[in-house]
Amino acid sequence: MRQTTIRVAVLGIWLFLLSGCDPISLTLLGVGAGAGVGQTLSGIAYKTFTEPLPKVKKATLAALKRMAIKVNGIEKMNGGEEITAQTPDRNINVELECISPNTTRMRVTARKVVMDSATAVEIIMQTEKALNGQVTS
Repeated sequence: MRQTTIRVAVLGIWLFLLSGCDPISLTLLGVGAGAGVGQTLSGIAYKTFTEPLPKVKKATLAALKRMAIKVNGIEKMNGGEEITAQTPDRNINVELECISPNTTRMRVTARKVVMDSATAVEIIMQTEKALNGQVTS
């Protein structure tokens, strides 16, 4: 009987502690989880594609064009490329990192005054559509 009481008490405490994390878990699961897009709490969205960097770059540029986001420049960086773009009220930064000849990691930040994770996730989702041939450039 005493052991059962201890187990119930520990379970109750455990459930109480987990309930405080619910808003965070729901946010992280709701935004981008269906598309396999990772997010940090700072608003940075990222995804790894099983595609070579040039193909992901082309799809990213097509996605930005489709979204009417103006590309300001493309620069080579160590192990990849960085695309800078903007809308009238947001600065967008897309980093493409070559992990292997057939694997590219994409990291997107969109800033207004604070990070705009919804826009960052949408850029990744539109890039994925372009890679799957659902979007024409």
